[in-house]
Amino acid sequence: MTSSTVVSPMDISDITYDDHVPWIEKYRPQTLDDLASHADIKMTLEKFMKDGSLPHLLFHGPPGTGKTSTILACARKLYKPDQLGQMVLELNASDDRGIDIVRGPILNFASSRAMYSDAKFKLVILDEAEQMTSDAQSALRRIIEKYADNTRFCLITNYMNKIIPAIQSRCTRFRFGPLTAEQIMPRMDLIIQNENIKITEDGRRAVHELSQGDMRRVVNLLQSCYMSFHGETIDETKVYQCCGHPLRSDVAKMVDFLLNSDIKTAYEGIQKMKIEKGLALQDIMTQVSKAVSETTKISQESKMHIHIRMADIEYHLNNGGSEKIYLSAMISAFAGRANQPITLN
Repeated sequence: MTSSTVVSPMDISDITYDDHVPWIEKYRPQTLDDLASHADIKMTLEKFMKDGSLPHLLFHGPPGTGKTSTILACARKLYKPDQLGQMVLELNASDDRGIDIVRGPILNFASSRAMYSDAKFKLVILDEAEQMTSDAQSALRRIIEKYADNTRFCLITNYMNKIIPAIQSRCTRFRFGPLTAEQIMPRMDLIIQNENIKITEDGRRAVHELSQGDMRRVVNLLQSCYMSFHGETIDETKVYQCCGHPLRSDVAKMVDFLLNSDIKTAYEGIQKMKIEKGLALQDIMTQVSKAVSETTKISQESKMHIHIRMADIEYHLNNGGSEKIYLSAMISAFAGRANQPITLN
């Protein structure tokens, strides 16, 4: 289940924070109404809670789309503030991912009865559940099944395929898709206003573009830019510099090297830019691949060849390959595939 409906920005006027609290926590939604998207999911969950029929849940989707914030907001709605500590068990499966954590804290919590008569069930939240071993997931399946009358489970994962089918079949699944510009921009403007950030329109667009629908990345990037350029006006260039991504002008130069220079010249030119600007090859490949997809000056056959080669290079790079070697491999992927420069708008 997915949704893309926008809701009004959250009201934080009654919340006080220490100045050193990360913005991602300062602006974390506290209620379901505060969430910036997924109205259909919220409506369904609210109906479940109103009817007292909340099933086991499986939230999946890319990072920063509101999965954890949604279930925490549900917990605050289900239980009174003084009940949360006794009625909710929140664990990060990436820290404790073996079978011992399932047979220990989770089993003990799920098997004990609720302490409050007005609470129908307890809630176990397992974040990053894909990190759990297969044995741990198999043991968890049995606990989910055995203590369904007393405990509800919410598993949160970025990768649905890493959750065993036996658990998937016992949960109601909700997919949290990347946020759209219409959902991100109002929340971004709220933070900009509250923190008195001086930012240009192209700076706002750059933050949104680099976030790729991840609201957590938007907040972290705004805070990084604010801290790095405090008191200055933040524009597109400063946003890109802050997160270490190549500028559009840099990408245009690199693509020109790749399409119009020999291998030695292209290698020296791109390597020099990498060193001077502190760029990572993976970020370069991402932006170059996007430029190749958008241009009309390379044939479809050449694009297919380049993308296949770059996908293979990225795979080996992620497994610890040398950036110098795979920079040469990336340049060779373009060799002889086009002879006209790309002009990026």
